[in-house]
Amino acid sequence: MSAVPLVAGDSDEALRAALQAIVGERGLLCGADMAGYEQGARYGQGRALCVVRPASTDEVSAVLRLCAARRVPVLPQGANTGLVGASSPDNSGRQVVLSLGRLRSRCEIDALDRSVAVDAGLTLQELNARLESHGLWFPVDLGANPSIGGMVAANTGGTRLIRYGDVRHNLLALEVVLFDPPGQVLRLGSALRKDNTGPDLKQLFVGTSGAGGVITQATLEVHPLPRQSATALVVPGSDAALGELLQALELELGDHLAAFEGMSGAAMAAAIDHVPNMRNPFAPEALPEFAVLIELEAGALASVTGLPLQDMLDRFLEAQFERGTIVNAALGHASALWQLRHALSEGARALGRVVAFDVSVPRSRIMAFRRAALAMLEAEHPHLRVTDFGHIADGGMHFNVIWPHEAVPAYDSEAVQDLRDRLYALVVDDFKGSFSAEHGIGPYNLRYYHCYTDPAAIALADGIRELLDPLRLCGAVDFGPDPALAACR
Repeated sequence: MSAVPLVAGDSDEALRAALQAIVGERGLLCGADMAGYEQGARYGQGRALCVVRPASTDEVSAVLRLCAARRVPVLPQGANTGLVGASSPDNSGRQVVLSLGRLRSRCEIDALDRSVAVDAGLTLQELNARLESHGLWFPVDLGANPSIGGMVAANTGGTRLIRYGDVRHNLLALEVVLFDPPGQVLRLGSALRKDNTGPDLKQLFVGTSGAGGVITQATLEVHPLPRQSATALVVPGSDAALGELLQALELELGDHLAAFEGMSGAAMAAAIDHVPNMRNPFAPEALPEFAVLIELEAGALASVTGLPLQDMLDRFLEAQFERGTIVNAALGHASALWQLRHALSEGARALGRVVAFDVSVPRSRIMAFRRAALAMLEAEHPHLRVTDFGHIADGGMHFNVIWPHEAVPAYDSEAVQDLRDRLYALVVDDFKGSFSAEHGIGPYNLRYYHCYTDPAAIALADGIRELLDPLRLCGAVDFGPDPALAACR
């Protein structure tokens, strides 16, 4: 977003003083105290005018009224765990970072209704800790610990999407503060599951990376904690067998299937070699080229068949062995298998600079995409390594390309840009997929939004933004037309 100047006669000092009058001394950070708010989790590092930390919706509203009057751009920021730069300030030094980290007092649980109304600054781990005593959880499972507001803004997915859906599917209501009218508090939806009284306007703020307004509260549907689970790491007999395995699981055990996570041997090896306490679950055998982590869950103490889930999974896997659908399995402890799954990103970072691709394709074609992408890398960039893994059941894949520290040639940003263009073209054009499966849109990948989104859809998004934030003051992303970013084909 382009920088917006202050109204003539206003000084930075005067603005900071006015903001501090709203949020108090603890609510305003300047200078070196802003460092943690100016650096993104993976991409994005800039300079903020200041960091303002309101502790209530009323304070957020007052901050936006002040910034709207002075034409000051505001960047909403949750736990700052996003991976596309959407919560990092630009280099102008003119943006006010609006951190929601202090907005965390509300967490109203209705156990019978299975809903929770929560302030946007509360984190996922904190929410689940409070839900646990009620036998409930919010099961959008991630390796990071984001804020609830950030999860809504990014429409987070995670490893259990196949069973529970993403944030969008579990969102009942939102409270948002707008720039137009300045500081207006808008409440959309309620805890009702059935309310067909008009457009679902809360969805205008889901997956938009903070564009259009600041999310201050969310009401979420929550789910019963599983009473038992069963886990296995299996090796499909072939790419085609992987699809057959997933189909069989859904037909026979679909009521219990919670995760179907693919992990390449290269990704597992990087984690085992570089992350403490990781081990090869197939030892003494070597790691396979590709394996799938399967998890079943049940809310009751016994399944409908009367068998424990682990027995059900064991019997299912025995049948798949006989059919040749799988050729090996590591049953192990569930915690150890999930620790390995969650260590894959850390293992990749230890090998070199990670060029990360968060993509999705129709799940019937995900292994064909994987083969095509690996072949392209081998032919054009043999010095690079790939440590891929992903949510196979929903077609998502984290296709992590590693530029090793010791590689020749050395890291080249122009070559990386060309690689991004080529691989996203493969995803979108050849496999009818998405260049952003679950991380949302931010400055890091905004170019590809403009490249691959229908111009009519971009114009519609621009019209919506015009209604909500006509001065384009909120967030790091403008979803309207930008010819300068649209020439990537």
